[in-house]
Amino acid sequence: MATNALHEELMHQLSAVGAVRREPGRIVPSGCSEGSATVLTLLSRHDTVSIRKLTELLGIDISVTSRYVAHLAMAGWVDRSPDPADRRSRIVRLTAKGRVRFAELSERRSRELAARLCDWSDEDIRRPTTPLSRLRTDFDDVWAGRYPRADAPASDAPAARHLSHRTKDRTP
Repeated sequence: MATNALHEELMHQLSAVGAVRREPGRIVPSGCSEGSATVLTLLSRHDTVSIRKLTELLGIDISVTSRYVAHLAMAGWVDRSPDPADRRSRIVRLTAKGRVRFAELSERRSRELAARLCDWSDEDIRRPTTPLSRLRTDFDDVWAGRYPRADAPASDAPAARHLSHRTKDRTP
């Protein structure tokens, strides 16, 4: 089991990763905020998404998600339509114009990252992706309720069983 100092060092390094991640995030197409760019990125991965699911993926308040979507819809980059499963809700998808904007955003970010990592080998770039992917998956599981939070009550037996099962199945 990792020590508290090791967890603190990981948090310190993750905050540095956050700062690194934000830099290319500032490279957005004209008329597009960082938040809207994040929505474009999520829609490029998920095709059609409900406003509620988009809010969960963003980890923000639904009112903020609605503002981002409204801005993108006014720009013609997304389309909102009634959700067939719940007519009170809306689903969002990229338009052809939105796909062009996302491609532009993706290309800009890729060029910026390539310039910053020009002296890194492919292996240097590949090496951190597996543990970062695993970290993201574990946090996605917490947010989705499939993995217990550290502050969860001890009486949460199904979640505790799930945790012990995941821990045993992990390879170092």
